Amino acid sequence: MGDGAAGSKVDFGALAALHKWPSLANQRRLDRESYQIVEGTLDECISAFMEKPATTRHLYEIRTAAQPPLVTGTLSAEHVIELSRLREFL
Repeated sequence: MGDGAAGSKVDFGALAALHKWPSLANQRRLDRESYQIVEGTLDECISAFMEKPATTRHLYEIRTAAQPPLVTGTLSAEHVIELSRLREFL
């Protein structure tokens, strides 16, 4: 048995939603609310996120139930990319 991230379990079947922030000049508009574009499992939302162009991924986030220590309730682009890598090894 490993410890740390290797020993932690992530439920990729958990309910999740992929949200997109409105943007102007490829920057988030913080004066607007994000909107949901995909609803499904965490796995489906990660896959939909990874299909987005790398240059626009910062405009997206995934919202799901927290799964400490690896999954927070709102996952930033960087966090989603890390979970995508972890998913590949499981």
